[in-house]
Formats: sequence, C-alpha cells, structure tokens
Amino acid sequence: MIGRLVELGGFGIEAVVTLTRSGLLAPVPPAALARMVEAYRHYHVTPAAGVAMAAARWPDRRAVVDEAGSLTFAELNARAAALAVGLRRRRDVGPGRTVAVMWPNDRGFVTAVAAVSRLGADLLLLNTGLAGPRLREVLRREGVHTLIAAPDLPPVHFPGPRVTDLDELAAEGGLTGRDGSEHEDGPARRAGRLVLLTSGTTGTPKGAPRRLSLTGLAAPFLSMLATVPLRSGEPILIAPPLFHGLGLLWYAAALVLGCPVVLLRRFDAGAVLDALAAERAGALVAVPIMLKRILSCPPRPLPHLRVVVSGGSALPPAVATAFMDSYGDVLYNLYGSTEAGWASLATPADLRAAPGTVGRPPRGATVRIEGPDGAEQPPGGVGRVLVAGGLTFTGAANGLLTTGDLGHRDDSGLLFIDGRDDDMIVSGGENVFPQEVEDLLARQPGVADVAVLGVPDDEYGQRLAAFVVPEEGAAPSADELRQAVKAELAGFKTPRDITFVDSVPRNQTGKVDRFKLIPHS
Repeated sequence: MIGRLVELGGFGIEAVVTLTRSGLLAPVPPAALARMVEAYRHYHVTPAAGVAMAAARWPDRRAVVDEAGSLTFAELNARAAALAVGLRRRRDVGPGRTVAVMWPNDRGFVTAVAAVSRLGADLLLLNTGLAGPRLREVLRREGVHTLIAAPDLPPVHFPGPRVTDLDELAAEGGLTGRDGSEHEDGPARRAGRLVLLTSGTTGTPKGAPRRLSLTGLAAPFLSMLATVPLRSGEPILIAPPLFHGLGLLWYAAALVLGCPVVLLRRFDAGAVLDALAAERAGALVAVPIMLKRILSCPPRPLPHLRVVVSGGSALPPAVATAFMDSYGDVLYNLYGSTEAGWASLATPADLRAAPGTVGRPPRGATVRIEGPDGAEQPPGGVGRVLVAGGLTFTGAANGLLTTGDLGHRDDSGLLFIDGRDDDMIVSGGENVFPQEVEDLLARQPGVADVAVLGVPDDEYGQRLAAFVVPEEGAAPSADELRQAVKAELAGFKTPRDITFVDSVPRNQTGKVDRFKLIPHS
C-alpha cells in the first residue's frame, strides 16, 4: 500500500524521503501487511479502512485519548465492528441508507463513523450545535434513515430509528474478535459517500458530498506530509469539531500515521494547554479564535509541540505573529472550505515573511485567481478564488470549484484571501472587504474581538458597521477606532457604526455568525 502511495504521488525520491522521515516506511510484518490489504479491499477509502489498517499495523498503539481514558487501535476497531453488526441487525443500516452522526469530540464519534462506513452506508456529519427547524430541514433534505446522537445533546425531533447508547448497541452486535478482524458485517458493496455540512453562517447548512479515492488523495497527502513534519505515533490534539472538514482532515491524517488523537468534548484554552503538556503532544490543530484564547493564558513550556495547524476561518496576522513569538515558529495556516477541501498551506517561514498569507497550494491541487472577464489575474490583482484537487467535493464543474472567496497573489506566489465575495461591502460605489478592517481594529489597544459587516444605508447603499468586544477593564473609544482605520486604510473603509458588545457570536469552527449580528445593526 505504501509503495502504491509513492507511485500515485509522483514524488519519486522526495516521497520516499518524506515517508521515511514520518516513520511510515518502517518495516511491516507480512501478516500485518496482509490484514492491511484485506481492510482496504473490504472498506475502500473510508474511515473504516483507516481504523482497520491502523489496527492491523499498530494494534497496541493508543488510537484515542479522551476524558474517559484511552483506546488502542485494536480496541477501537473491535468496538466499530461490533457497533456495525448492531446497526445492521437492529437498524437495517447498509448501502443506500444515510446515517447522520451528531456527536462531540470523543471516542463515540470515531467509533460511530468507523462503524457506519464499514457498512457502506452514506455518512452525514452533523454540527452538534444544530437544533430546531434548521436541523429538521437538514435531516429531511439529506434523506437521513438513522440518527446517531449523543444522549447529552438537546432532544432532536426525528421520526426514524435513532441510536444514543453506542455501548448497548455494540453489545447487541457482540465483539467478534479482539481486534475486530473477525467481522460479521462483510465486504461493503461500495464505499458510502461522506457528506459534510457547510458552516451555515448565512443560512441552513448545505451538504457537500464526497467519494474519496486513493488516486485523488495520494498527492495532497504526500505534499502535506512533506510540508508539515508530522511523525508516526506522535500524539495530535485536534481541538476543532471532528464533524467539520478541518478536524476530519487531520483525524484522517492521524489514522494514516498511526498517531494517537487527543480529544476534548468542549474547548477550553487552559485544558488544551494541560493536555498538550500531559500527553507530550507533537501537534495541535485549532481554529484562529482558539489560538487567540490560548494566547490569553499565561504561556507555558511545551517542548514537544512542533506543529500547530490553524484553519477553518481567517487567521488574523497579529495572532499569527503573537503565537509564534510565544510558542516558536511552529504555526502553519491552512486555507480551504467544506466544499473545496484543502487548497493551500502557509509555513512558519511564509507567516514570518507575510503574516496574512495562506501560502501555496499543495502538490495535486490548483488555485486560480479569476477576474471578471474569466482571465487569470496577475500578481496583485484581486479575483474569485477557484480550486481543484483530490479533496474537492462531488459536483465541481470543469474540475474547478468556486470557493466564494476573493483573493490575490503577491509577486512571490503567496496567496492572500481578501474576503468573501458575498461579504464584500459596496458603499458609495467603493468596494470594501470587511476582513482588512477587522484585522486593523483587532490590533488596536483594548480590543479583544471584532466583526465588521455591511448594513443597508439609504444614501450609500451600504455602510460599514463594526461590533467590538472590549478587553476586560478596557474602554476603547469609538472615535479613536474610527481614526485608526481612516489613518491606515481610507476614509471610505471607516465604520460609521461602532457598537460595543459582550461577545461576537461564532459557530463551533470560529466563523462569525453574521445572522446573529444583523439584528443589532
């Protein structure tokens, strides 16, 4: 399998060096290798295959560390196998069915996801914060047959079969082998689709389906591993929700590398720092608002932390610089979306040179900056960001997917995101991207958090409105904030409305929920 990855990746010697450095080219006993090949034959490119292959190669290595303790890969695979049998027998789950998983970050999520994909069913990952009419609409629209939901979540109105006790259903399925290899679920006739939801900050979340292939994933994975120095067996703390593309991407990487995944059901900056130290974690995955909250804690020595990956929303340049000043040049900034997957990555060197950059696309991915006439923009020219690659979702037209973002490249080829196309504010005929105003205001003394958006204006069509969270004990002046924007950016980019609020509403991946801010405007 590793040899096939090298062949597909097209890296040649570079791929061999990368895989050797990460520890993936270590010798594999023939019996374990045979079980890995059999797992791939059964489950194709799915979470089930990742868990089963890791269990074959590293059965006694820790797979998951959560508040309940830890599970080895063999134990995780056995639980997934038993749960799959229970789902098939008791809930009639199999190919052609859609199963929704609504579970926080702990062993229950990874067990449920592996069990569903063992059966060839389509897998829908639900935001645990969804509720009410929006949740009912998603369940109806996606044709969900069975809902797996954590028992401590708010009640969900769902008329179909539901599962809240994974242990009970797994016990009904029975553990058929210590490592789950003596399974009763049988080969899936096909790999089920994986459906992720968009963030839903501007409406009801939409499903973005994927069918993953080894050919499509090999080059991006090898490129990521060549850029981000992860090591096999090194613990990774994944702070964002696993139901989101960012968390799921790095969980998949952890499976391939045989890395223990450290999970916390709820984000707490102090708890994250404690876990990083206690588990001697080599990597942390977080969204920018999480990094900002970590910076609000007293810094502590984390000598084993070599990699911090930020993604999910825009990384403020000031946060990038401050984090590296506190914890070293370990920060990588990933750009992508639920629909587009991974599009580009900035290294610590990139961020030192240009803290606002999202870097360059990985091998196997394409990023195009397209102007209004459809032509590719030269350096400095702002245009629509289109991407292509093995991680883009089903339905990308002509191989390129519009991300909905506007961006540009500098003369060295580094990519910058200027803002969302639909967030661009046209005020008195002038185009303003809220992100640059937010970044400037976030650097001002006394500002803890900020969001900027356009609101209707009878005279100018739209005007800028800023919602500012003061730091504790601070009282920034609205006039001073306006003067700071006017002096550094321009008069037409200065918010006319500045409202001080207790908090900026954000979803679980750190994006501003502008729906909740609009009523204040």
